[in-house]
Amino acid sequence: MRNRLLLVRLLLIVCLGGGAVSLSLPAQMPGVSAPSREQGISDVLQYINSAWSTLTRTMTSCKTVTDPKAPEKSILYFPKGFAIPEAESQLAIKCSVRLEHLPNVITRLGGLKANQIEPHGLLYLPHPYVVPGGMFNEMYGWDSYFILRGLLEAGKVGLARGIVENFFFEIDHYGGFLNANRGYVLARSQPPFLTSMIRAVYDSEKAEGREDSAWLEEAYPYAVKDYELWVREPHLAGDTGLSRYYAFGNGPAPELGADTKSYFRGVARYFLLHPAEAGPYLTRVGGMPSAPNLTGPEYSVRICDAGASPASAKDCDAVEKVGLTSEFYKGDRSMRESGFDISFRFGPYGAGTHHYAAVGLNSLLYKVEKDLQWMSAQLGKKEESAQWAERAEKRRAAVTQYLWNGERGLFFDYDFTKHAQSSYVYITTFYPLWTGLATPRQAQAVEKSLKLFEKPGGLLTSLRKTSAQWDYPYGWAPTILIAIEGLRRYGFDKDADRCSYEFLSDVIENFRRDHTIREKYNVVTSSSETQVTVGYAGNQVGFGWTNGAFLVLLHALPPAWKHRLDALPN
Repeated sequence: MRNRLLLVRLLLIVCLGGGAVSLSLPAQMPGVSAPSREQGISDVLQYINSAWSTLTRTMTSCKTVTDPKAPEKSILYFPKGFAIPEAESQLAIKCSVRLEHLPNVITRLGGLKANQIEPHGLLYLPHPYVVPGGMFNEMYGWDSYFILRGLLEAGKVGLARGIVENFFFEIDHYGGFLNANRGYVLARSQPPFLTSMIRAVYDSEKAEGREDSAWLEEAYPYAVKDYELWVREPHLAGDTGLSRYYAFGNGPAPELGADTKSYFRGVARYFLLHPAEAGPYLTRVGGMPSAPNLTGPEYSVRICDAGASPASAKDCDAVEKVGLTSEFYKGDRSMRESGFDISFRFGPYGAGTHHYAAVGLNSLLYKVEKDLQWMSAQLGKKEESAQWAERAEKRRAAVTQYLWNGERGLFFDYDFTKHAQSSYVYITTFYPLWTGLATPRQAQAVEKSLKLFEKPGGLLTSLRKTSAQWDYPYGWAPTILIAIEGLRRYGFDKDADRCSYEFLSDVIENFRRDHTIREKYNVVTSSSETQVTVGYAGNQVGFGWTNGAFLVLLHALPPAWKHRLDALPN
C-alpha cells in the first residue's frame, strides 16, 4: 500500500522553479534550485533555513505593523504609560500606522475588556520574533515553542531567547502569556509551554559554554506567574485537583473577522439538525425580544417550499428565532485558548471545552511543576523545590485517577460537570509520555495503541471524521513531535524512528509538489490537500512549527533512516 501511494505521489511531483516567497500563496524560497538525487533533502533544509528570515518580524518594520487585512486602519498599541522607543515612533510616518497606548494598566488576563480597545490592533513587543506564516502575522503562544525548538537546531539561540523575553514582557504588561500579541486575545492564554521554552534556551546556551544563571533567576518568577493562572479559579476543573481551559470574555470571538457570521450561523444550523447534542448551547428566542442567555446574533428559522429561492419571502414562512447561548461562546473561546481550534473532542465545535480536565493541559502543568522544581533547585531554593515536587506528584495522582483508563490503555479527558471520562480517542494520550508523567506500564499500554493513530503520512490527531481540522484525517507537526518524543522517552525508539520517517517523508514529498511547507497534512493520503468545512478551511503556508518539528525529528533519526529520506525520489 505504501509503495502504491508513493507511486501516485511521484506522478504528481513537479520540478521546482524560481520565484519569490509569498506568505499567502504557495511559493518557493529564493535560491532553491531543482532537487536532484545527489543533493538528498538539501532543498527542504534550504527552504527552512530561508524561512526563519522570511518569518521573522520586528516592530520597526512596516511588514510587521501593517495589518494585511486592513492596512488603512493599522494600529500598534503600547502598554499604558510605556515610553515609545525612538525607532518605533517613526512608524506613524513611515508606515501610516497609528501609535496608541492601551487605556488601562493590565495586571491579569481579562483585565481589559475587548470593547475598551477599538479598533483592535497589534500589541508591541520589544524583541524580534517568528510568526507561523500564511495569515498568521503575530507571535503565537504554543506555536512559539515548536518554532523555538527549530531555531535552536539552526543555531539561532539569540532569536529564540528574544522570543522567550517577549513572553516575559507580555506577563509584565499584558497580564499573562498570550494566545497572540493582538488586542482581541488579551482575554486568553494558550497551552503552558513557557518553562519548556526557558529550559530549552538555557540548556542550549549552557551547551555552548554560556550557563546564564542570572537569566534563569530572572525567568523563574515569570514562570511561576504563568503557572498560577492555571491553578486558581476559573481555571480549576471542579474538585478534581486538575485544571481546565477557560478563556475570559463573553460573546462571539472577534478574530474570525469576515467569517464570523457564516461560522456561528453554521454552528446554530448544526445544533438545530442535531438536537440531542444542542444541550445548553442553543436557545429558542420565541416571542421575546431576546433570550436572557443570548450574547450573540439571532437567526431566523424558516420553512420553505422545495426549490424556493433562499431570498424569496413568499415561498417561506418564519418558524422561530434561535441563537447560540453564552455557554456556547464561553466554550468556543476556551477551545481557542486550548489551541485545538477546531475539534469535536470537547463536544461539537468544542462547545464544552470549559467542562473538561484536559489530558494535554494537565500533562503540561505536570511538566511545569517538574521544571519549576528543577529551576528552584538550580537557584538554591531548596524548600520551594520540594514544594514543586509535591505538587507534581499530586497532579500525577489526579491524572491517574481521572484521566487514565486502564481497560483501554489510554488517557482520556474528563468531564467534571458530568463526572464522566470521555471516550474520544485523541493524540494527547501521548502527552503524559512526553512529560514523563506516565508510569512505564501506562506508557507500554499507550504504545500498543499506536497502530490506531499511525498512517502512511504520520500520526492522526483523532479517529473521528468531523470535517474539523483538528480531527481525522489530519496530522499536525506539534502533536506528532510530542508523541514521537514521548515514545523515545520510554525506549520505543523503533516506533519513534518509523513514525518520524513517515511524517518527514510526507513533508518532503509534498514540498516537492507545491514548493512550500504547510501547517497540517492529511496523513491518510500523505498529502497537503485538505477538505475542512468546519472552521478554518485553508492550509496555511510557511510554516513555523512544521519547520521546527522537521528539524528536531530529523536530528533525532539514526543515519540509516536519514539515508532513506535522502534517497526519496524527486
